[in-house]
This record gives sequence, C-alpha cells and structure tokens, in this order.
Amino acid sequence: MNTVLPLAEPIRRARPGAAPAADGERLATRLRHQVGRAIADFGMIEDGDKVMVCLSGGKDSYTLLDLLLQLQKKAPVKFELVAVNLDQKQPGFPEHVLPQYLESIGVAYKILEQDTYSVVTRVVPEGKTMCSLCSRLRRGALYTYAEEQGFTKIALGHHRDDLVATFFLNLFFHAKLSGMPPKLLSDDGKHVVIRPLAYVREDDIVDYAAIKQFPIIPCNLCGSQENLQRKQVKRMMDAWERETPGRIETISRALGDIRPSQLSDPKLFDFLGLGKAGAPLAPAPVWLDDTPDETPGKMAPAAV
Repeated sequence: MNTVLPLAEPIRRARPGAAPAADGERLATRLRHQVGRAIADFGMIEDGDKVMVCLSGGKDSYTLLDLLLQLQKKAPVKFELVAVNLDQKQPGFPEHVLPQYLESIGVAYKILEQDTYSVVTRVVPEGKTMCSLCSRLRRGALYTYAEEQGFTKIALGHHRDDLVATFFLNLFFHAKLSGMPPKLLSDDGKHVVIRPLAYVREDDIVDYAAIKQFPIIPCNLCGSQENLQRKQVKRMMDAWERETPGRIETISRALGDIRPSQLSDPKLFDFLGLGKAGAPLAPAPVWLDDTPDETPGKMAPAAV
C-alpha cells in the first residue's frame, strides 16, 4: 500500500457521480487495459527496454508511473522503469515530496537539478506565459540525461484529451492537420518518445489520482498562466462533452482513421495520377499567378 502524503494541491472529482473509492479497482482495470492496448497498438515497449518515466508531480505522470508498474508485473516482455524528475528551481518547489513518495513505493528514481526557472524569467517578458520555453528547456535536459544513461524509451504522461486538444490547436492556430502522436522519434533521431496514456480520458485520471491520493505538486509555482490558446480549446472541448457526451472519444478515434484520398494534400495522395492508369506521373502545371494571397491553399493562416 502506498504511503499517503499530504496533497500539495487537492484533487477533485472531475464530474458529479464519479467513481467512489470502492470502485477504484474497476477503474484501475479499465486504465490498465487502455494503457496495455496503446502499448501493443504502437509497439511502445519491447523486451529489454529501459524506460525513463518523466515524473512532473502532476496527476498524469503519477498515474502513468503507477499503471506501468502494475503492467510490468504481468507484461509478456521484461523492461526496466526509472522515474526521473527535473527540479527546475522554481520558488516554493517542495523538493521532499517526490523522493519521499518514490522511496515509499520502492521505485528507482533520479532527481535532476537545473535552474531553468532563472533562464525563463530572464528571457520571457513579465506577464507572458513561460510554458513554451520552460517546456523546451525541460525537454532538452531530460533528453540529455536519457542519452547519458542509455534509456531506450522516454514515457510522457499526455492523455487522450491532450492529443485531441493539440490537434485542434494546430488546426485553429497553425492551419495544419497534425497532433501529438502516441509514439515518435525525436528530431535528432536519438530518442523514442511514448505516450502510454493515449487512450485514457482525463476525467478518469482525475478520479484515479483522487482514489490513490497522489501527492500532487502544482504546475503554477512559477506564477505563469497556462497557454491561452490551449485554454480556449479546452473550454470548447468541455462544452462539447457537456452538450454531446462522447464527442471527444469520437474525435480521438478519428485521429486513428485517416483517409488521405478524402483530404487535400497532394503530398499524401497521388491526385495527379488519379484516373491515369499506367501513365507516368507528369509535373503539375503552374496555375499560380502573382497574387498568392488570393490563391486557395496559399493564403497565410488567418489570425484567430
């Protein structure tokens, strides 16, 4: 049984009628099934893997670590788990919470220390969100450590709702159809990043964290506010789910059922060769004039 530590930030039920503590094992069973299915669907963990579980102190990463530890006991392959946290020297960061919790459950761990907080506060103008730069610096530190220690996989705690929200952020604010994949190769080609919670709803994580009483560390110690664009998308998704329950799950499934021939990207589907059986692919004729801002598909994305 995990040692219960005082919560740095209270976890509240995601919605009325959420599962009581007595139903915790039923919820755990569902979450294990979803995580196991994601691992199998995307080949996230293989025999002999050394997995770095990035632990921030939030509900998502605690849930990720907890479920991976449960699956490790019955998995068809052998793999190692190490919890890694980056102490970014934010004022008021409770340094004792994560070591105390991890030692109580007997997990191998490493606390990295890097003063990215001073860098971010020096570079980002006062009143602006620090999240983007903070995230890049944190990622760089974790990737460096992963390479030094020979980790074969880096596990992050992004869940289903994060994947859907990122899709809409890219759609609305960057005019592209892309998202947050369950598994990816880092830009430098050195790291395989996995998101085993890709099929898990955020509401279920909130319920699970409340039942398990994880010692949550708030992510706003720096005083920065969450990205406003992400907040807009989150409000939209919450409204949809209230008005039409199940819509986010439908969108999530759609992200795994892409039909390139039904979209408009000639790089993904051979529209030029369509209907020209046996004919060599000819260069596309030039249809553009000198007013690219009026040409469909060539317009700069409108401000949202």
